[in-house]
Amino acid sequence: MTFPLACPPHSTAANIAAHIDQVLSPERFADYIADEDQQVLIARSGPEGPIVGYALLVHAVPDNSDVHGAVMNAPGGAEALAAQRVTEVSKMYVLPEHHATNSEHRPAHLLMEAALAAAADRGSTFVWLGVHSGNERAKRYYAKMGFTQIGTKSFNMNGAIEHDFVLGRTVG
Repeated sequence: MTFPLACPPHSTAANIAAHIDQVLSPERFADYIADEDQQVLIARSGPEGPIVGYALLVHAVPDNSDVHGAVMNAPGGAEALAAQRVTEVSKMYVLPEHHATNSEHRPAHLLMEAALAAAADRGSTFVWLGVHSGNERAKRYYAKMGFTQIGTKSFNMNGAIEHDFVLGRTVG
Protein backbone atom coordinates (compact mmCIF):
# COMPACT_ATOMS: atom_id res chain seq x y z
CA MET A 1 0.00 0.00 0.00
CA THR A 2 1.39 3.40 -0.92
CA PHE A 3 -0.93 5.86 0.85
CA PRO A 4 0.67 5.50 4.32
CA LEU A 5 3.99 6.68 2.84
CA ALA A 6 2.44 10.10 2.14
CA CYS A 7 0.89 10.50 5.58
CA PRO A 8 2.35 12.73 8.27
CA PRO A 9 4.26 10.85 10.99
CA HIS A 10 1.59 11.67 13.58
CA SER A 11 -1.17 9.94 11.56
CA THR A 12 -2.72 7.07 13.47
CA ALA A 13 -3.04 3.62 12.01
CA ALA A 14 -6.81 3.82 12.58
CA ASN A 15 -7.13 7.10 10.63
CA ILE A 16 -5.02 5.75 7.77
CA ALA A 17 -7.04 2.53 7.62
CA ALA A 18 -10.35 4.43 7.68
CA HIS A 19 -9.20 6.73 4.89
CA ILE A 20 -8.08 3.80 2.75
CA ASP A 21 -11.42 2.10 3.34
CA GLN A 22 -13.41 5.25 2.51
CA VAL A 23 -11.39 6.60 -0.43
CA LEU A 24 -9.05 3.94 -1.79
CA SER A 25 -11.10 0.74 -1.68
CA PRO A 26 -11.69 -1.39 -4.79
CA GLU A 27 -15.32 -0.21 -4.76
CA ARG A 28 -14.26 3.44 -4.79
CA PHE A 29 -11.87 2.78 -7.67
CA ALA A 30 -14.71 1.16 -9.61
CA ASP A 31 -16.63 4.42 -9.05
CA TYR A 32 -13.64 6.49 -10.20
CA ILE A 33 -13.27 4.42 -13.35
CA ALA A 34 -17.00 4.69 -14.14
CA ASP A 35 -17.04 8.50 -13.72
CA GLU A 36 -16.40 10.27 -17.04
CA ASP A 37 -14.84 13.24 -15.23
CA GLN A 38 -12.24 11.01 -13.59
CA GLN A 39 -9.39 9.05 -15.09
CA VAL A 40 -7.15 6.40 -13.55
CA LEU A 41 -3.66 6.00 -15.00
CA ILE A 42 -1.32 3.17 -14.09
CA ALA A 43 2.43 2.63 -14.23
CA ARG A 44 3.76 -0.85 -14.82
CA SER A 45 7.12 -2.45 -14.36
CA GLY A 46 7.62 -3.25 -18.04
CA PRO A 47 4.95 -3.57 -20.74
CA GLU A 48 3.17 -6.54 -19.11
CA GLY A 49 4.65 -6.22 -15.64
CA PRO A 50 2.88 -5.61 -12.36
CA ILE A 51 1.35 -2.25 -11.52
CA VAL A 52 3.88 -0.16 -9.57
CA GLY A 53 1.96 3.10 -9.34
CA TYR A 54 -1.16 4.99 -10.25
CA ALA A 55 -2.63 8.45 -10.60
CA LEU A 56 -6.24 9.55 -10.34
CA LEU A 57 -7.17 12.63 -12.33
CA VAL A 58 -10.30 14.71 -11.81
CA HIS A 59 -11.13 16.76 -14.90
CA ALA A 60 -13.33 19.39 -13.26
CA VAL A 61 -13.27 22.83 -11.68
CA PRO A 62 -12.35 22.47 -7.99
CA ASP A 63 -15.30 22.70 -5.61
CA ASN A 64 -13.17 23.45 -2.54
CA SER A 65 -13.25 27.24 -2.02
CA ASP A 66 -9.61 27.41 -0.85
CA VAL A 67 -8.44 25.52 -3.94
CA HIS A 68 -10.71 27.51 -6.25
CA GLY A 69 -9.24 30.77 -4.90
CA ALA A 70 -5.68 29.47 -5.18
CA VAL A 71 -6.20 28.42 -8.81
CA MET A 72 -7.97 31.72 -9.57
CA ASN A 73 -4.93 33.68 -8.37
CA ALA A 74 -2.29 31.46 -10.03
CA PRO A 75 -0.75 32.44 -13.37
CA GLY A 76 -3.05 31.00 -16.03
CA GLY A 77 -5.54 29.79 -13.44
CA ALA A 78 -8.30 32.37 -13.89
CA GLU A 79 -8.47 31.69 -17.61
CA ALA A 80 -8.55 27.94 -17.03
CA LEU A 81 -11.36 28.27 -14.48
CA ALA A 82 -13.41 30.53 -16.75
CA ALA A 83 -13.12 27.98 -19.56
CA GLN A 84 -13.60 25.03 -17.15
CA ARG A 85 -10.26 23.61 -18.25
CA VAL A 86 -8.81 22.45 -14.93
CA THR A 87 -7.56 19.01 -13.86
CA GLU A 88 -6.66 17.81 -10.38
CA VAL A 89 -4.03 15.13 -9.82
CA SER A 90 -6.09 13.78 -6.95
CA LYS A 91 -3.89 10.83 -6.11
CA MET A 92 -0.48 9.77 -7.33
CA TYR A 93 1.45 6.99 -5.68
CA VAL A 94 4.35 4.78 -6.71
CA LEU A 95 5.63 1.79 -4.73
CA PRO A 96 8.73 2.77 -2.74
CA GLU A 97 11.01 0.26 -4.45
CA HIS A 98 10.27 2.13 -7.69
CA HIS A 99 11.18 5.59 -6.37
CA ALA A 100 14.17 5.59 -8.72
CA THR A 101 16.43 8.61 -8.56
CA ASN A 102 19.26 7.54 -10.86
CA SER A 103 17.41 5.33 -13.28
CA GLU A 104 16.31 5.74 -16.88
CA HIS A 105 13.00 4.08 -15.94
CA ARG A 106 11.45 6.51 -13.49
CA PRO A 107 7.82 5.46 -13.01
CA ALA A 108 6.83 8.59 -11.08
CA HIS A 109 8.15 10.88 -13.81
CA LEU A 110 6.54 8.83 -16.56
CA LEU A 111 3.26 8.73 -14.63
CA MET A 112 3.23 12.51 -14.09
CA GLU A 113 4.10 13.12 -17.74
CA ALA A 114 1.18 10.85 -18.69
CA ALA A 115 -1.09 12.74 -16.26
CA LEU A 116 -0.14 16.10 -17.75
CA ALA A 117 -0.66 14.75 -21.27
CA ALA A 118 -4.05 13.30 -20.28
CA ALA A 119 -5.07 16.66 -18.81
CA ALA A 120 -4.05 18.43 -22.01
CA ASP A 121 -5.90 15.81 -24.09
CA ARG A 122 -9.06 16.64 -22.10
CA GLY A 123 -8.53 20.33 -22.88
CA SER A 124 -7.22 21.38 -19.49
CA THR A 125 -4.75 24.24 -19.38
CA PHE A 126 -4.12 24.14 -15.62
CA VAL A 127 -3.34 21.23 -13.28
CA TRP A 128 -3.35 21.34 -9.49
CA LEU A 129 -2.74 18.92 -6.62
CA GLY A 130 -2.56 18.87 -2.86
CA VAL A 131 0.45 17.67 -0.89
CA HIS A 132 0.86 17.50 2.86
CA SER A 133 2.81 20.52 4.06
CA GLY A 134 5.34 18.27 5.81
CA ASN A 135 6.00 15.88 2.91
CA GLU A 136 9.38 17.27 1.85
CA ARG A 137 10.21 14.48 -0.59
CA ALA A 138 6.93 14.90 -2.49
CA LYS A 139 7.28 18.70 -2.54
CA ARG A 140 10.78 18.39 -4.08
CA TYR A 141 9.46 15.93 -6.66
CA TYR A 142 6.53 18.14 -7.66
CA ALA A 143 8.85 21.14 -7.95
CA LYS A 144 10.99 19.12 -10.39
CA MET A 145 7.81 18.47 -12.37
CA GLY A 146 7.09 22.20 -12.67
CA PHE A 147 4.59 22.69 -9.84
CA THR A 148 4.73 25.71 -7.51
CA GLN A 149 2.82 26.42 -4.33
CA ILE A 150 -0.27 28.49 -5.06
CA GLY A 151 -2.19 28.13 -1.79
CA THR A 152 -3.21 25.94 1.13
CA LYS A 153 -6.19 23.79 2.06
CA SER A 154 -7.30 21.56 4.91
CA PHE A 155 -7.62 17.81 4.54
CA ASN A 156 -9.87 15.73 6.77
CA MET A 157 -8.46 12.26 7.37
CA ASN A 158 -11.10 10.50 9.42
CA GLY A 159 -11.56 13.44 11.78
CA ALA A 160 -7.90 14.49 11.92
CA ILE A 161 -7.48 17.84 10.17
CA GLU A 162 -4.28 17.98 8.13
CA HIS A 163 -2.92 20.89 6.16
CA ASP A 164 -1.96 20.59 2.52
CA PHE A 165 -0.15 22.90 0.19
CA VAL A 166 -1.97 23.45 -3.10
CA LEU A 167 0.48 23.23 -6.00
CA GLY A 168 -0.29 24.13 -9.58
CA ARG A 169 1.07 24.61 -13.06
CA THR A 170 -0.08 25.31 -16.57
CA VAL A 171 -0.16 22.62 -19.26
CA GLY A 172 -0.60 22.56 -22.97
